[in-house]
Amino acid sequence: MSFFIRNNRAKGAVKRKHNGHIDNVDRNLSASKGKKKNVKKSIPNDDESIASTDEELAEENQNLRSPEFESESETEETAQEKRIRIAKKYLEQIEEEEKDRAEFEEGAVARRLRDEYLEEKGRLRKTVAANYTGHKDLILLRCKDHRDSITSLCLSSKGNILYSGSKDGSLVKWSLKERTKLKVMKGKRKGQDGMKSVRCMAISTDGKFLAVGDSGCKDIKVFCGESLNFIKNLQGHRGIITGLVFRRDTHTLYSASEDRSVKVWNLDDMAYVESLFGHQNGITSIDALSRERAITSGGFDGSIRIWKIVEESQLIFNGHGGSIDVVKLINEENFFSCGDDGQLCVWGCLKKKPLCSVPEAHGIDENNGQPMWISSIATLLNTDLVASGSQNGEIKLWRCGDSFKSLNPLFTIKLVGFINSLVFTPDGNNLIAGVGQEHRLGRWWRIPEAKNSIVIIPLVQNKTSK
Repeated sequence: MSFFIRNNRAKGAVKRKHNGHIDNVDRNLSASKGKKKNVKKSIPNDDESIASTDEELAEENQNLRSPEFESESETEETAQEKRIRIAKKYLEQIEEEEKDRAEFEEGAVARRLRDEYLEEKGRLRKTVAANYTGHKDLILLRCKDHRDSITSLCLSSKGNILYSGSKDGSLVKWSLKERTKLKVMKGKRKGQDGMKSVRCMAISTDGKFLAVGDSGCKDIKVFCGESLNFIKNLQGHRGIITGLVFRRDTHTLYSASEDRSVKVWNLDDMAYVESLFGHQNGITSIDALSRERAITSGGFDGSIRIWKIVEESQLIFNGHGGSIDVVKLINEENFFSCGDDGQLCVWGCLKKKPLCSVPEAHGIDENNGQPMWISSIATLLNTDLVASGSQNGEIKLWRCGDSFKSLNPLFTIKLVGFINSLVFTPDGNNLIAGVGQEHRLGRWWRIPEAKNSIVIIPLVQNKTSK
């Protein structure tokens, strides 16, 4: 049974649904009490009625027909006209953006509008994986400020800015186009302030807020996405923050923790909204898209849960044989998961068991005879392309079959070290990997020959096969 606990500190708060958002609105009527309004004497009270004479009615009709009144009514914009004006402005914006691209094709605007509609409804399916045939020379981004293993990566919505976090608490902002550092925050050292270890990160769609989970505390640290200036600590979790994600195109933040709870935050007000309970073990990851819902993996409780925020309910999925470490949405209806059992699973929201699974997806560890621990996964949103990375430095790209009922390997990329984080650029041209000498969750063993670095993998696509 799940429990949803809301922030009811403000008495008289009402819940209002507006454009898919839930806002707490305080009824504050005290400001209006005692204030007198100037009311014309010609306006009757509720308990009175005044009969208008013929002369008065004629005078009122003449006023309504006056040029001054007509000009005011004509200039006033109706709701329908406003919608048309906004739609035209949006179309002009899309046309300008499409013209700025290298290749402008006829019908590009119509296709984009159709894709946006299908994406909003959760029915957008792009078949692109078969076009990927390999990769070009790898590009290495190394930073002396990252002294320990890379643990987390996150990309801006346009894919031009990358944020990387390390076990030493350092945080770096990169320009992917220039392949250069833009900002650096050093980790905590003796006599200096800073984060102990970056566990997870999330950037809002507009790039305004960067939320970071620090293994050295139980708070969520909020920074300015542009300057990396500290803004606020969000307090409330009783365990280490293990996952963060922004709902797309909003400042609503979902957080997951080892305390087994999910919390919802409104960063416009830097305020806590509500808590969601149900997992029986520490949560290991969280993801979300446009809908007002979040998806989490529950580690050793063996479950994945979809939290339906508005309905105050949850869907429970079971399938892995060990700890479920990461879950990622492919689209609004399908998702991808991995864990220490070496198994990859593809799921659908309407079925409690995986639609397909690949056991021992990265082979067997010769040292202990156990399946290779899959440490990270990535999905190219609304397509059939996914990727996975394991403890032995191997990255595999996969194609999801029809109706997501199969998972077929495309090609493998071999690196040295733990693949602790993977992310596709939005255009699908690059896959970015965060590599470390140690696993992002602990220090059970170490690969000394590995380099703590960020690797950009340019992907090769066969354009003619589209």
